Amino acid sequence: MNLESLKELFGLEKKGTTVYAFHGPSGTGKSFRAKLVAQQYGIKAIIDDGLLIHDDEILAGKSAKLESTYMGAVRAALFDDKEHRDSVARAIQKNKIKKILILGTSEKMVNKIAVRLQLPLPEKYIKIQEISTPEQMEEARRSRQIEGKHVIPVRAYEVKNQSYSKIFYDSIRVSTAKNKFVYKLLRSLFGKPSGTPSQNTKLFEKSLVRPAFSQAERKEVSHAVLAQMTMSFIGEFNAQVRIKKLTVKNEKNGYTFIMTVDVPLGKELTQISEDLKAFVIRMIEKKLRLRIEDVYIVIDKLLKSA
Repeated sequence: MNLESLKELFGLEKKGTTVYAFHGPSGTGKSFRAKLVAQQYGIKAIIDDGLLIHDDEILAGKSAKLESTYMGAVRAALFDDKEHRDSVARAIQKNKIKKILILGTSEKMVNKIAVRLQLPLPEKYIKIQEISTPEQMEEARRSRQIEGKHVIPVRAYEVKNQSYSKIFYDSIRVSTAKNKFVYKLLRSLFGKPSGTPSQNTKLFEKSLVRPAFSQAERKEVSHAVLAQMTMSFIGEFNAQVRIKKLTVKNEKNGYTFIMTVDVPLGKELTQISEDLKAFVIRMIEKKLRLRIEDVYIVIDKLLKSA
């Protein structure tokens, strides 16, 4: 039995609610990893983007992801509306929540949310950088900025059964500490958890959504501009590659390119095709912030070196 359990058994736990902060820049994967942090600290309640989530269920609040504008989403996440914040504060008190994890982009934001929900300031501040690698955060940014995907840390049916069904995209399941390697990783990140690895494992389901404001602000770029930019990028990739034809097709969530090119003799065709495809996708996503579904490359001729 750990220290927290002993405190609860003998009635020595703190009065009221203990607040934990989990913060980091927008789009770095906080919602994705919130359940992992909550598990490690024995927290069952999470405040994320205007919602009060308890044991994978939405108890109160309204999701910022339903807002039609980015600023509207920010205001919802900060509980600017009195009726919104009062309903969540009442739910926290009604359910006698002892520990709660508040997500935010900074310590200042978390502190503001805590005050507005009539909670004490956080006892512990946890940075996303403490539990996520730069590569993982970059992948999260890409998913957010390019694909428009956001995470709500609740089960899919919980999202579908409420007014969030119109923004629901997909669900993912994440298993924590199912093997010794992951268990050791969790120990290195959070210290020794109570119990054995098997006692500290859980299968979490998270919901992927495409927020209303993300869909409304999707960029529309003419095919002529995309073609011109792509030809420029191909020149950066290899000045010897010649593009002969480029077709751009609109897809549901982005664009597909079909291009016919001539490439220098002596290059391994499969490799140059894969490298060119990856380069074009990376450059368009970086420069134009557009989602590319796929790039199909047809090699027409092999060019002799000058």
